[in-house]
This record gives sequence, structure tokens and C-alpha cells, in this order.
Amino acid sequence: MEKFTTLTGVAAPMRQINVDTDMIIPKQFLKTIARTGLGKNLFDEMRYDDDGKEIPDFVLNKPAYREAQILIAGDNFGCGSSREHAPWALLDFGIRCVIAPSFADIFYNNCFKNGILPIALPQEQIDLLMQDAEKGANARMSVDLDAQSVTTSDGDTFRFEIDPFKKHCLMNGLDDIGLTMEKAAAIDRFEAAADAQRPWV
Repeated sequence: MEKFTTLTGVAAPMRQINVDTDMIIPKQFLKTIARTGLGKNLFDEMRYDDDGKEIPDFVLNKPAYREAQILIAGDNFGCGSSREHAPWALLDFGIRCVIAPSFADIFYNNCFKNGILPIALPQEQIDLLMQDAEKGANARMSVDLDAQSVTTSDGDTFRFEIDPFKKHCLMNGLDDIGLTMEKAAAIDRFEAAADAQRPWV
């Protein structure tokens, strides 16, 4: 998993509330277990019409936001079913950070396991970030995980809270497998001792 330390990039404003995981990645795209290739179908039903053509008014189809790395979202982002494909699709598109007033718990935790930083901030701060994001591609936002801060293009800074363990994992690029591999030496010692004590197993 790629480490997350600092990020400076374009932020896309998405004011909708209650964006569920089926809106993030519709159910027909869940057949794959690969973590790549889903970005083209991110927000599929909002991005494309019935003929598969882009809907120009959708934020990620606008030229200013095609390379967005930060998403400023509405309340209760990631609600609905617990599909891990939702953060996969966001990451494959290029989104490394989602900032919203609140998140669904399962989606929130899945983000950390896939290298995405979800940040919860009060609605009044989200409103200011939305306004900054609406300036377009020239208004680049910065996120500093170590300092736990978000800075707008105008220099306004907002601090956020994060669980220390989740912060450690993101900053060191550790998913569940990575965390296990940190204990590889201890696991090897245990297995060697177990083999010596119980060679018949």
C-alpha cells in the first residue's frame, strides 16, 4: 500500500449528502476482485448517460477536476453496503483523500486499509473547503497527515483528529498484510520452535 504523508492537489466539490457505495461504484462492477480498473466506473451512473456518454455537468467530468486527488463531500459519505470496491474505485481514479462532515463506519475503515485518508470536519469548515474547491484547478489544497491539517489555497488551515494507529498505518503504507509482515521475524521464530517441539505436526 502506498504511504500517505502529505498531498497537494486539486479538490473536487461534491455537495450531495448520503452518497452511498452503490453510487460510488454500482453493483454491476463488483464481479472483479482486482483493485485496479474500477476508476473509469467511479460514480458511473452520475458520470455517464444511458448511452455511455459523459454528463458534462458532473464534477469529475469537468476539465478542472479530471485530475482531482481530493474529494470534498457531503454528510454521511460512503453509506449503504460494505463493498470494499468503493475505496478501490476512488483510489484507481486518483482520489487519495475524502473530506466530509461524516462517513459510514465501514467505508471509513476501508479507506484506511486501501491508502485513502478520510477526514471528518465540522460542516462550517466543509462549507469553506467547498468554496475553495469550487475555484477550480488553480486552487490547490494541501493535506498534511503528520500535522493533521488541511490548508486551503488561501492559506486557511483546519486541524483534524485521527486515530493514532490508523495514522501510523497510513504514514507507513501498512495494510493488514503489511502489519502482519512487520511481525515476520517473530512468526518465523514461533514456527521454528513449534516445529522443533512438535515435529509430527
